[in-house]
Amino acid sequence: MTDVTKPLRRGWTTGACATAATRAALMALWGEGFPEKLRITLPKGERPEFALSYRAEGPGWAEVGIIKDAGDDPDVTHGAEIRARVSVSGGGVVFKAGEGVGMVTKPGLPIPPGEPAINPVPRQMMTDQVTEMAARLGQSPDIEITISIPGGAEIAQKTWNPRLGIKGGLSVLGTTGIVRPFSCAAWIASIHRGIDVARAEGLTHVAGCTGATSERVVRGLYDLPEGAMLDMGDFAGGMLKYLAKHPVPRVTIGGGIGKIAKLAQGEMDLHSKRAQVDFTFWAKEMNDPDLAQSNTALEIYERKGADFARVVAQKALAAVEARFGGRGTTFDIVVIDRTGEIIGRAE
Repeated sequence: MTDVTKPLRRGWTTGACATAATRAALMALWGEGFPEKLRITLPKGERPEFALSYRAEGPGWAEVGIIKDAGDDPDVTHGAEIRARVSVSGGGVVFKAGEGVGMVTKPGLPIPPGEPAINPVPRQMMTDQVTEMAARLGQSPDIEITISIPGGAEIAQKTWNPRLGIKGGLSVLGTTGIVRPFSCAAWIASIHRGIDVARAEGLTHVAGCTGATSERVVRGLYDLPEGAMLDMGDFAGGMLKYLAKHPVPRVTIGGGIGKIAKLAQGEMDLHSKRAQVDFTFWAKEMNDPDLAQSNTALEIYERKGADFARVVAQKALAAVEARFGGRGTTFDIVVIDRTGEIIGRAE
């Protein structure tokens, strides 16, 4: 049985590891030598320390490996070595996929087809390292960064990458650089405690969001205090079931188009291992049979625009009210895109 009172140890994303490896490799390439350990600054200001597990260099290049520590999260990439090789590019910062890093082959993902599966935030984090270090050391910021994950192709078979059209390996992911421990019992218990505290403080409006960006947007939209923000994550059902027994007058649910599309289908656990976007369902709802061949909810949104986001919000609200309505709580749904813009609402 999970001990919900024991704090779970957080870890670091593949994107954070790749960024640290890139910085260490640049230090060697630009004459500072390989460090034993180094720190990087993550998007929210945290400064974790990373130890080098691999180092190599040759004429015009340097490479560093860092072992990913996912903390107490059962992440399939925990213990994998994330390597970054840096060399001079023909212009600007260029990203390449090495061994074990996949290539994007289908639309609907944050990175277009034909590009290495290195997501936008990790790309920006690595680019920032190049820019900052080049300015400090008087070097040219024209750098090619090749990310590799030895054994990544085999590990990727345990993920949804093959279905998503990411071929040949893993994705380099992360928006905050932090892996939050995924313990169902502990996480749901923390949601319950958040509801208890909000009720005790007399709050009449709380919000559960799927991630940091949606939380920021929803909090700003309604000018909610910090205590009103419930760390829902993927556990919409865990939050809503507890609220049904311990009601608050108003509840907002916010998230990206993919997560809220699952909620609209009636799914209450939004994690990718337990719920998938049903493209046949959405082809019927949008009266467009071609949508059944879609790859992601984002792809549908790119094709159908605001109409899809509006229907997703409306269907999600209907699904929540069908299960949890009639108890004196008013619900509303806020759908955002990856940049934090509101693209759909229902109330």
